[in-house]
Amino acid sequence: MTPVFPEGFSNMLSRKKKLQLVAAFATFFLVVVGVACSGFFVAPVLTSIAVGPTATINQNATVQESAIGTYNDGSTKILGSGVQWSSSDTGFATVNTSGLVTGVSPGDATITAAFQATSGTSSITVSLGNVTALKITPQSNTVVVNGTTATPYFANATVEGQSAPVDVSPTAQWSTTDPTNLTINVPSTTGVGVTITAGPNTPTETVTVTAIYVSTTTLTATATLTVNQ
Repeated sequence: MTPVFPEGFSNMLSRKKKLQLVAAFATFFLVVVGVACSGFFVAPVLTSIAVGPTATINQNATVQESAIGTYNDGSTKILGSGVQWSSSDTGFATVNTSGLVTGVSPGDATITAAFQATSGTSSITVSLGNVTALKITPQSNTVVVNGTTATPYFANATVEGQSAPVDVSPTAQWSTTDPTNLTINVPSTTGVGVTITAGPNTPTETVTVTAIYVSTTTLTATATLTVNQ
């Protein structure tokens, strides 16, 4: 016996099959597009890291450093976990795993943040705390044209609670009233002193030498330098 279907039943089946085919093709298309897109997508590449701030801090004081990465698509991002922090001289400043820098003793240290194959740096200067006075020795000095000062200058700081002055020459800011002809040579370590070189066109003159040291307050000291032919 041949089954009898309601009128229009075959058309319903035809439409249903069409819808199923459309849905199948749509699913297939979305899968293909997804695979293709994932294959063409390229993650941005880290090109540089900016580390900051560059700062001057006192002994035992801290400063929080941050690392901002720049990528080849122009985007930037604050780098957190995964950054490797280091100090060029832990005798002057240390840095922990989160970028917090602590001043240990007077001097300069370079703080580095490394992430993947890229790194960046900032500079930290550590100063003495509680400096009450600053003095340059000698108070007067001489130099000849095309020569160097007869004796080195030292910037000595008086620190509250300490009987002996402390040599802060490497971390003081030095200047003269004739920067055009006189070159200041600042050492990287204590106990050496600062020398000043007179260029070939330096006139016979007496100039002021200034040292500025930033501690709990900013202190200034001066001395004189006579240039002879």
